[in-house]
Order: sequence, then C-alpha cells, then structure tokens
Amino acid sequence: MIQNYLEEIKTELQRAASDKDHPYRYFTLATVGLERVARLRTVVLRKFEKDLKLIFYTDSRSKKMIHLQENKNVGLLFYNPQTLTQIRMEGIANVIHDKEAISQAWDEIELKARKDYTTVSTPGTSLDSPDQLDYLDDEDHFCIIEVIPFKIEYLQLKRPNHIRVNYSRENDRWEGEFIVP
Repeated sequence: MIQNYLEEIKTELQRAASDKDHPYRYFTLATVGLERVARLRTVVLRKFEKDLKLIFYTDSRSKKMIHLQENKNVGLLFYNPQTLTQIRMEGIANVIHDKEAISQAWDEIELKARKDYTTVSTPGTSLDSPDQLDYLDDEDHFCIIEVIPFKIEYLQLKRPNHIRVNYSRENDRWEGEFIVP
C-alpha cells in the first residue's frame, strides 16, 4: 500500500510536465546560499523522468544559479488545492551542460517564451518601467537544471485520517514509512 502513494506521485508529476493546467506544473524551489537564508521562487516543471529526476529551466545569470554553485541541496514543494495533497522533495540540483540536450530543449520552447532568456539586463536588475526591457538578438542565457531527489514526503489532508508518507532513497530503491501528519 505504501508504494501506491509513490506511484501516485510519479503519475501526477509525469502529467504535470506536459499538462499546463496541472496544479503541480508550477512548483516552489527553495535554495540556500552562503548567506544561509532560504530563497523561494516558483519555477515550471518541464520534464519528469521515471527515476524521479525533474527538469526546469532558468536564466543562467539568475540568483538561484549562484545559490546552486554555493549549495546544490534544494527543496521542492508541489501543492494540489483540489485534492489537498502536498509533495515535498529534497534533492541535489545539477546544471546540464550537454549542448545537444540544451539545443533540443531550446527548440521545444515557444518563440515568445524564449524572450525570457534573452534580456540584456540580468534577472533582478532594477527597471524604471517593464516596457523598457531590452532583449538580445543573437544571444541567450538559457540553462537547464535537473533535480535528483533523495527524500520525498507525501501529505494528503482527508478525513477521517490524514495520510503522510516519508520516502528515502536507499541506493536505487525508495523505502517508505507512514509518519504522523
């Protein structure tokens, strides 16, 4: 029975990677850099693989990239308000440097969305007005990040009993246990 929840997680995250309306499509990424302050932001789930590896994209000049250089440990939070289900993950984030993978992912991004990775100024730079944002013509700062989880926690709020399961990766296997919600 405990493995059923892990299968549910896999199924729902697989759907979220391709369904733009799925509640898990946009999730919270937490990083902690050298200043030891948790930084949270929303990112988009782009791919999910059967081994539970997740992929998202970012601008290579963003603050999260500095945090990932300082500390590759990340936290992820997914929430579905319709089912009152929360999935928390802890994992290791890695930058993908494979040029073929980067080129293929870039080709799959809609043209209008590519602009997000071609701003002249770095993310977080002050602007007088959003209309004054300039874009590069022949350069981008597109970056792929993969997260390999080592811990997953599933929580579903329901009556008569909430369900909370903790999973830990043991080599290539996931071991689970019910825990107090």
